[in-house]
Amino acid sequence: MSRRLPNRRIRLLLALFTLAFAATFGRAVWLQAVHAQGLDRLAQGQHHATVVIPAPRGSIVDRNGLRLAIGRRATTVYANPKHVADPRAAAIAAGRELRLDPEELYGTLADRTRGFVYVARKADAKKADALQRRGVAGLGFYSEERRVYPQGPVAAHVLGYAGLDNKGLSGLELALDRTLAGRAGRETVVRDPFGRALDIIRATPAIEGQDVRLTLDAPLQANAESVLRLTVRRWGALAASAVVLDPHSGEVLAMAVEPGYDANRFPEASRETQRNRAVTDTYEPGSTLKVVTVAGALSEGLVTPSTAFMLAPKIQVADREIHEAHRTGTEQMTVAEILAQSSNIGTITLAQLLGRDRLTSWLGRFGFGKGTGIHFPGESAGILPSYWSGSTIGTLPIGHGIAVTPVQMAAAYAAVANGGVWAQPHLVINGQVQKRRVISRRVSGQLMSMMRDVVVEGTGTEAAVDGYQVAGKTGTAAKPDPQGGYSTSKYVASFVGAVPASDPRLVVLVTVDEPSTIWGGTVAAPAFQQIARFALQYLEIPPDVTP
Repeated sequence: MSRRLPNRRIRLLLALFTLAFAATFGRAVWLQAVHAQGLDRLAQGQHHATVVIPAPRGSIVDRNGLRLAIGRRATTVYANPKHVADPRAAAIAAGRELRLDPEELYGTLADRTRGFVYVARKADAKKADALQRRGVAGLGFYSEERRVYPQGPVAAHVLGYAGLDNKGLSGLELALDRTLAGRAGRETVVRDPFGRALDIIRATPAIEGQDVRLTLDAPLQANAESVLRLTVRRWGALAASAVVLDPHSGEVLAMAVEPGYDANRFPEASRETQRNRAVTDTYEPGSTLKVVTVAGALSEGLVTPSTAFMLAPKIQVADREIHEAHRTGTEQMTVAEILAQSSNIGTITLAQLLGRDRLTSWLGRFGFGKGTGIHFPGESAGILPSYWSGSTIGTLPIGHGIAVTPVQMAAAYAAVANGGVWAQPHLVINGQVQKRRVISRRVSGQLMSMMRDVVVEGTGTEAAVDGYQVAGKTGTAAKPDPQGGYSTSKYVASFVGAVPASDPRLVVLVTVDEPSTIWGGTVAAPAFQQIARFALQYLEIPPDVTP
């Protein structure tokens, strides 16, 4: 064999190796010089991960510091399916520790088209820790916070709730979200090829949200809810609301709604049940509105408490005939007796003396037809008549053809109890409270005296509290019928009053929607009495009546 043939083969191999080396070297130069930045980004994406660290949400506490809404430690478990070496083993491990369905997890973890999936949001921290100790490749863990309401259903309608991402979705959780939420942080984590965290190379700490202190007193709130629950059950009612106010400061000590729900299980409650009826819903107030007409007539100097009128049991106002609810004969009544006996005819007579413009003005001065400024989502402004017919001067003074919210009515009576000064109702303790004078101190005293008679010998005797003077007013109003006119079977019964009447410390309003017995003095007044009696004892307010 010629020696040239092996030499030729050696030279050919050498040339091939040289070409391969040149190609490899060229490729390396190309990758490092031209594509270096893009490949670096790809490598960073595979080995570096930026994780958002949610900020701890501020707590909500009652006026005494009792925790109503808090954050509890939880762990979110996630995965990068591209880094999960054995999806079935990972699914079995996660399912066993977190008590999830392994079959559902397997489909998620086996989907390598995705770079990030949740395994469990806000799982129990201890269970997640046990899973983390297994060192399953491709799984990641970070701490989060789960919103918890330690008092269960207490004040749920006021608090509202925060969702899975700790964003406020309703109630004060929504209204105060900016204050409570804080600011999220970030961490950049280095991972090995199996997705396990090796180091944190960059971190921006989260800023914790601020705590909020409410005016609510949890024991008063819980008692009010309990009383409403029993009231609804006793009278077969659709719903009920209660508001307890400090008339001097405007602080809401309790705001209860029945039916209730547990904010920890808010997805199970209907939107209807979650509504805070004390702020968002309106009702025709009936006789509790009569205090505005009497206040206007007294303030305008048209009458005094002792001014007497001869009143028939019915009156014709334009095309409408209006009757008394409790009287069948003609009778002489003073202004004081008109309010104490809740006379429809007497109140209309006073309204006719006032006239349309002055009556409308007095309704506005007491805060009807506009929001109270309580800063609660969905607060209703109520409804004043958009137009006047000939009979409006007969129906409006006795609480028909107007819609108010429970908190509006409570604030109006608080103004009477506070020497004539209206204080803005509020749920969060702060130093900025709007106040304005509505009526004079003299007229305030006259109205309080008249409303004492409502409880002593008028329509509200069931509201009496042993050892205390109570000043208040009953209300019974037929509900508007969707088909037109008013229902003959559906009513709202209410009572609102101040106690102790000699030096008011509390204003309590109760409304009961569609009770089986319609009268406010029978249905709502006893509930007022129970709420007021508990509050007076709990707050250690001294009696103002000598036994």
